[in-house]
Amino acid sequence: MHRKSDQILAVIALATLPMIASAQSTDASAAAPAPNLTGNVSVTTNYKFRGQDQDVLGRNDYAKTSWFKPAIQGGLDYVFGDSGFYVGNWNSSVNWLKGNSVEMDFYGGYKFKAGVLDLDVGVYQYYYPGNTAGNTTEIYGGASWTDEKIGTFAGKYSWTVSKDYFNYAGHQGGSGLDGQNTGYLNLSYSKEIFPKVTFKTAVGYTFLSSDIRSLGYKSFFDYNVGASYDFGSGLSLTGSIQGATEQSAFNLVANPGVEINGITYGQTTFSPNKPRFILMLTKTL
Repeated sequence: MHRKSDQILAVIALATLPMIASAQSTDASAAAPAPNLTGNVSVTTNYKFRGQDQDVLGRNDYAKTSWFKPAIQGGLDYVFGDSGFYVGNWNSSVNWLKGNSVEMDFYGGYKFKAGVLDLDVGVYQYYYPGNTAGNTTEIYGGASWTDEKIGTFAGKYSWTVSKDYFNYAGHQGGSGLDGQNTGYLNLSYSKEIFPKVTFKTAVGYTFLSSDIRSLGYKSFFDYNVGASYDFGSGLSLTGSIQGATEQSAFNLVANPGVEINGITYGQTTFSPNKPRFILMLTKTL
């Protein structure tokens, strides 16, 4: 029931975004909408976060192995004039925590210039309403540099300040362990290589806390390589290959097999870190 109700709420919330934008642009009698408010809605063939599938629970909670795990996503961002301060919300359908099917992210920060660099600092809250064991809070700092001929280089570091990191340590379940101080470093590059076509690539590294690593998980790299095509009017299509290293350290049981005389036969596993080709259609509002 939690999973179904969360899915309904997520679809309703995301579906209202284009209606909000339409109402703002067509209601001539209303006050002009604040230009600092923007929105986006996406559909994707698979949602990976830091190289890991976010839809993994299948029948009887065994891992899904399909490459096609569609998700609907969307959010709103508001910038406070020229102050540099901003807040936002982003949401996606997910399926990796029992009883939960929605990821709701809330964030706020401050952007400013420092010479040729654009800097960004803030706080990010990941919230899973159907199962709060996955809730995670990070603070972050980032910098980017853009040259019209060379492209855009960016770097960002996120540091976990909550007691757990996406339930890996099992802190809320009473494990006595925590995921605090887990860090994530991401480096990215993008460049328009043809009219309306932009090449994008990124690599990241997750530094898991010592408590999480004591459970057998390993710190890992993730990667993302692809390109996007701009159709105009805020509509774009992105194709990319995404995945992560240390696949075996995150294996999930996909088929339990059968046990005969204490020996298991036919068991298969699946790693959410497995690379996939992903298509995403996005509309900015």
